[in-house]
Amino acid sequence: MTMKRRQFLEVASVGSVAAAASTLAAPAIAQSTPKINWRLTSSFPKSLDTIFGGAEVLAKAISEMTDGNFQIQVFAAGELVPGLQAADAVTNGTLEMAHTCSYYYVGKDPAFCWGTAAPFGLNARQLNAWFYHGGGNELMNEFFSKYNYVGLPGGNTGTQMGGWFRKEIKSVADIAGLKMRMGGIAGRVLAKLGAVPQMIAGGDIYPALEKGTIDGAEWVGPYDDEKLGFYKVAPHYYYPGWWEGGAALHFFINKGKWAELPKSYQAALTSAAAMVNVDMQAKYDAKNPAALKRLVQAGAQLHPFPTDVMDAAHKASIELYAEISKENAAFKKVHDAYMAFRNDEYLWWQIAEFGYDAFMIRARRG
Repeated sequence: MTMKRRQFLEVASVGSVAAAASTLAAPAIAQSTPKINWRLTSSFPKSLDTIFGGAEVLAKAISEMTDGNFQIQVFAAGELVPGLQAADAVTNGTLEMAHTCSYYYVGKDPAFCWGTAAPFGLNARQLNAWFYHGGGNELMNEFFSKYNYVGLPGGNTGTQMGGWFRKEIKSVADIAGLKMRMGGIAGRVLAKLGAVPQMIAGGDIYPALEKGTIDGAEWVGPYDDEKLGFYKVAPHYYYPGWWEGGAALHFFINKGKWAELPKSYQAALTSAAAMVNVDMQAKYDAKNPAALKRLVQAGAQLHPFPTDVMDAAHKASIELYAEISKENAAFKKVHDAYMAFRNDEYLWWQIAEFGYDAFMIRARRG
């Protein structure tokens, strides 16, 4: 009787502790997984499933990671704000998030270019290495902080094409007077070569080319370019996009809203953005080859940029970076770190990556 009574008391005691723990834990769990609804504006139209789709991938992942408690509603460019004003809506707190390209905002400060791509800069893999393990994220978020948002890398297109032109570019002399749609700081490089750069949102490029308002335009690469139909009005398709060796996107999050999130939700957002970063690049790599074949079959004429164009653009880029660095400390700080990282990356790249790729390209042709 005594032994049974002792066992009963021990079991009852354990049960009481468990019940008490359960009672105490419930509010804590509820507090750590609150119901939150955010709005995200994209800089891209829904028709571009790869680049617009990155925001949808993130929203779905966040919902699944939080059992539906954290919902992010995604809006296409123009539904809430114009595509090129996405980051502004996050700065002023109108929206919690944006999915956009940092270099769209070089008009505010040329240092924005380093968050997406810069002429003759890092390729996509190298850029991710810089972001995640070379201090790039820290440097960019120090800069982004002035604009009241936190940035998470959220996709990459890989090396882009050099764009579509109504007429052939046979030498650097053909750049003079050329009206070209160009994003980021590369427009200032083109201006040094005599071109007239213009920033036009993706959905407005085709009619501008068709009407002759512009003579050429760059966007991304075969898969997206095919959807936008540029080959119908500007058949000369150039490569490579020397201004975008690896063009990154970012999720911009209002600093105040980020700070209010539970740590678990911050971790979920960081993880989901990293997943989008990998997924978008993989989609482009998978979809571009077939799209390029279709474009050529439809009449697109592929051309490499002439050597003198590449050399002149490279020289002009170096000059521009030096000029901006003299007057912009934030630009110089990131530039110096970025370029030091790039130089070491290509020291390695020329050994294994380029050696392997060059052989495989020759083998494929053989």
